[in-house]
Amino acid sequence: MSNPLTAEYLTAHEFFSGFSDEVLKFLCECSSTCEIKKGQILFRQGENADKFYVVRSGRIVIQMPAIMGPTLEIQTLDKDQVLGWSWLISPYQWNFQTKAEEDSELLQFDGAAILARCEQEPKFGYELLKKFAALMSVGLNAARQKMMDEWNPAGFA
Repeated sequence: MSNPLTAEYLTAHEFFSGFSDEVLKFLCECSSTCEIKKGQILFRQGENADKFYVVRSGRIVIQMPAIMGPTLEIQTLDKDQVLGWSWLISPYQWNFQTKAEEDSELLQFDGAAILARCEQEPKFGYELLKKFAALMSVGLNAARQKMMDEWNPAGFA
């Protein structure tokens, strides 16, 4: 694999388990490291989505911008958690916004290259989609719960 440290990391990471060495090599080649400082926005709702990330260190907060009032913090992701699924589903725009809660290092993946391979190799695409569907379920449930907690009128049963 191209970067031995990234290859070792992916091999040991639960999300990437079950993929062949050849697929892990491809994913490694589609990855790069990026850093984000505390308070910086990684991506905004509605922007073009063509990447996904793994948090290597730090904390990233997933937010839902409000029409009025403060931004709603949906979920906080820590070390080794996977971030971003909008690159996988048309119209390929971010559904949420993310901000660094502390200085963070992320492994960034080229979603366009990975999506092209998913189209060429349906078995790989299906396996990847199953993994991301599980993440979507967790994230959407967290968003639903947070909205119920935050926007439930006082005294409402």
